[in-house]
Amino acid sequence: MSEILSEISTTVIRGNLDEIEDLTEDALGGGLDAQQILNEGLMPGMDHVGVEFRAGRMFVPEVLRSARTMQRSMDILKPLLAEEGVAMVGKVMLGTVEGDLHDIGKNLVGMMCEGAGFEVQDLGKNISPEGFVVAVKEFNPDVVGMSALLTTTMRSMEHTIDALQEAGVRDQFKVMVGGAPVTKDFADQIGADGYASNAAAAVDLAKQFVGAA
Repeated sequence: MSEILSEISTTVIRGNLDEIEDLTEDALGGGLDAQQILNEGLMPGMDHVGVEFRAGRMFVPEVLRSARTMQRSMDILKPLLAEEGVAMVGKVMLGTVEGDLHDIGKNLVGMMCEGAGFEVQDLGKNISPEGFVVAVKEFNPDVVGMSALLTTTMRSMEHTIDALQEAGVRDQFKVMVGGAPVTKDFADQIGADGYASNAAAAVDLAKQFVGAA
């Protein structure tokens, strides 16, 4: 790995928001292409963050800062990646289910999925089952992620999966669910394809679903 790519990885890990844009521009100016910067700089940094988060050595505020650092670099790289015709590893669509206004966990999943090379469509929070159905038809994702942070809104996940089934689109993608009150048993009961206990686990699951793990 070149010195500047190593520096980009370290900057992501440390969450140095003020340095990442200049480093990204320097890497591009030095002849590296956007895909190299993503694959050999940003993604190794976020992979390390995921490992540390799972091990309990990094915490949500630090992970969010790292993800935002990566996001600033991605804002520069995205148009260039599109020009280069770089294929992302897959499409992930995320939303907090109807009745629930919590989105920190979902936002973290989205940023970490982008760091892992996914194209991400974030629907936001308080999304109705019908809203998921409409978005799925428009976006055609490989993975649909639903989050709920309240026991009272967990059932909205089941209603959403039922709505996707009734619309005839359920078999076109994998569904993963998560959030503080959600369990693997609950995920199995409502017909989800997988459960993730935290953002790093959600990224790993999404990778498995598209064969990129």
